[in-house]
Amino acid sequence: QVQLVESGGGLVQAGGSLRLSCAATLNIFSMYVMAWYRQHSGKQRELVATITSGGSSNYVDSVKGRFTISRDNAKKTVYLQMSSLKPEDTAVYYCNARQDMSYWGQGTQVTVTS
Repeated sequence: QVQLVESGGGLVQAGGSLRLSCAATLNIFSMYVMAWYRQHSGKQRELVATITSGGSSNYVDSVKGRFTISRDNAKKTVYLQMSSLKPEDTAVYYCNARQDMSYWGQGTQVTVTS
């Protein structure tokens, strides 16, 4: 049974930083494209950042220069380092793993206060 377990969310003031982690129980983690999504209250889930098996990353424009996605294949973990946080970054953040199948974590709440 595949599990993605996020951690690292919490409450932070604007301008602060958080690092989200997502530990996966995937057999061949290194082959998966990993991503972070977020869902603002009452809105659709949006893609925040992706990282390929080769380590190439992409970001939504609103987080470029502030967020960094990375992966540790040995630990089967993907990270999202978030800096210069803004109140509009407040959302539930979800980890996603995609190859032939797509898997989701349960989400972790990030709240940024002004």
